Amino acid sequence: MVRNAASLLLAAATVAALLGSAPLPARAADGERPVREVVGGKVATAGKFPWVVRLSMGCGGTLTAPQVVLTAGHCVGETGPNKGITVTAGVIDLKSDRAITVKSVEVIRADDFITETRGDDWAVVKLERPLNLPTIDLAGDGTPDTGTFTVMGWGQTREKALRQSRRLHYASVPTIPDETCAVAYRKAGVEVVRDESICAGRHGVDTCQGDSGGPMVHRENGRWVQVGIVSWGLGCARDGYFGVYTQLAKFRPAIQEAIRKLS
Repeated sequence: MVRNAASLLLAAATVAALLGSAPLPARAADGERPVREVVGGKVATAGKFPWVVRLSMGCGGTLTAPQVVLTAGHCVGETGPNKGITVTAGVIDLKSDRAITVKSVEVIRADDFITETRGDDWAVVKLERPLNLPTIDLAGDGTPDTGTFTVMGWGQTREKALRQSRRLHYASVPTIPDETCAVAYRKAGVEVVRDESICAGRHGVDTCQGDSGGPMVHRENGRWVQVGIVSWGLGCARDGYFGVYTQLAKFRPAIQEAIRKLS
């Protein structure tokens, strides 16, 4: 359930035995790889999440500084110059004539990133110009990583959907104990990196293909704070298999340093 386009080679034989011909996990990026959107969610109203953005490879992201977008590592290429990403911002409807579009100029991806299932699944993208839009704060050490959080994206609204959504969807999902999540994925041949991940979901509600890189957020003292990044999962809203999100508190110092380099 890589929610963008990633390289989730989930012990294919094991997965096939468990799930028959079911598709591999979903990611959110380049055409041939799986992608993710919010299953069981609602359409967001204009201005509700002004810092969420869409990346042209089929991922989500957030403005963490006027000229910097935070997304998943598996959504982008290696660290260095990158002018191949178009970011759409400022709208809920991607086809709105009010949409702001801007090109990327550089990417910094986590040094230890290998694949989404191995952890360190984050990256920041520098834009060619600052955007006059609100930004979102990142969770710190004191931010709870359990409870109910809000997730969102322009991905598929069901696993077998033929296309992703043009309008932003969002939903609330409760966190799942690390051990419960780890046991479920171990049956599919995947080890969850527990100290870098948050598992969340409920019956019929999940992120999906095209949602990768998008935020997991909650309200803290009246403002939105980003707690996680949509990373991966097996299918979309499958019973027993929950969404896996990069735990931002684990990487906050490194992400902040990368943002400073690009700002």
